[in-house]
Amino acid sequence: MPILYHASASPYSAKVRMAAAHYDVILELQSVVTTEEPAALLSANPLGKIPTLVLDDGFATFDSRSIMQEIDRMSGKLLYPRNANKRRLVERLEAAGDGLSDVLVAQVYEKRYRPEEKVHQGWLDKQAAKAERSLDWLEANIIPVRGKLNGGQFAVAAALSYAELRFPERNWQRGRPKLRRFMQRFSETCPAFETQKSM
Repeated sequence: MPILYHASASPYSAKVRMAAAHYDVILELQSVVTTEEPAALLSANPLGKIPTLVLDDGFATFDSRSIMQEIDRMSGKLLYPRNANKRRLVERLEAAGDGLSDVLVAQVYEKRYRPEEKVHQGWLDKQAAKAERSLDWLEANIIPVRGKLNGGQFAVAAALSYAELRFPERNWQRGRPKLRRFMQRFSETCPAFETQKSM
């Protein structure tokens, strides 16, 4: 059985876990603490980052977008449209969802790993502004949930659940009715959302 090294709060891990569970791709989930640099993770991924997927033949792949492509193949090509124009929209949406996760995670790490006196507030403010712009872009460009869920939608749902987990005071839903509806429909369509989202 393929092994997925992951962390429960990671939005990138959540994206992969939700997609795999939704499309019945069975993975052995192994939770790791990356700061402890576990040997099994480092042997699969020299960067020591999660998520990392190790297939039955020992082939390891990392970065959530690369893993999503593997899950797409394992699911029988269910995650991405075959039509080229539709696929490029889904791939762009996935990049936007991952980009939102990037700037949110960057803010968490700045506060978590720097001494308080060295935290750069100006840099944090720039990341927060990027997050707000990304949320506004997603409000205008979200692909509504209609039928089959795609890789871009999993990425956005993972990023928004991480925003709720780490930045509840910012209330990303305020003034964004399309994203609110998207999350409602996504959670209704994807039973794995509640158990696999960032926690």
